[in-house]
Amino acid sequence: MDDNFEKTAMRVSRLSVLANIFLAAFKMIAGVAAHSGAMISDAVHSASDVLSTIVVMIGIKMAGKDSDREHPYGHERMECVAAIILATMLCVTGLGIGRAAIDQIVSKQYNGIIVPGLFAMIAAGTSVVVKEAMFWYTRSYAKRLDSGALMADAWHHRSDAFSSVGALIGIYFARHGYPIMDAVTSLIICVLIIKAAYEIFKDAIDKMVDRACDEETEEKIKEVVLAQQGVEGIDLLITRVFGNKIYVDLEICADGEKTLKETHGIAECVHDQIEENFPKVKHIMVHVNPIDE
Repeated sequence: MDDNFEKTAMRVSRLSVLANIFLAAFKMIAGVAAHSGAMISDAVHSASDVLSTIVVMIGIKMAGKDSDREHPYGHERMECVAAIILATMLCVTGLGIGRAAIDQIVSKQYNGIIVPGLFAMIAAGTSVVVKEAMFWYTRSYAKRLDSGALMADAWHHRSDAFSSVGALIGIYFARHGYPIMDAVTSLIICVLIIKAAYEIFKDAIDKMVDRACDEETEEKIKEVVLAQQGVEGIDLLITRVFGNKIYVDLEICADGEKTLKETHGIAECVHDQIEENFPKVKHIMVHVNPIDE
């Protein structure tokens, strides 16, 4: 993970922190002033985003450390660890909001409550716009840098936008004679948060275990290998995803009459061409077998 990756990712994360601090404060003030439980729940969600983005920043910083004796393959999986922590925090936040909403519905505390004011609707609308913009901004850099932690943070922004849409709907109905909808919306927000947590957790776990990369990438690797002079075939190709990088174990076959120096040159050519054509590949092991006539 190079310095440019880390600097860019940290810049995107710092902007996320500032945006979330602004939204959390704005929505909390609006929720309290306009008597909206849904908006207060949404404000808590945004406040938790500040801490979760800091976790992402720490993960990216640790993933950028160079390889050492104890970690010869590097620290890329620290991004996955950060994403798992982020998913856990999201789940806990969602469950807390859901429990409060259920308590309010069961105890019928919505009867006789003050109808949410217009300020709450303005805050919800502002949150939708800002969070959707942050989603597209963070997602574009996550794709450019191929960062799982940033992508998790991007979808976190999108889940916030959905939450704010839910809050906006709940507040609207609460203002038109259905005060229970404020609590119901908080419950919907809970479900959306937990769903986002599950998706982030699943993606991080997929990257933590040694799963193969997608079939399309493997086929393209095979095409590059077979195009090299001296390669007569492929006996074995094994790939594994490590964080956001790919490791390749490859066995090719060549003419058994060639000298060791010649077959070594073929292996080097294959190695270099894979690195050149697939930037995500971090390590390649090439073994040469004599062709079976």
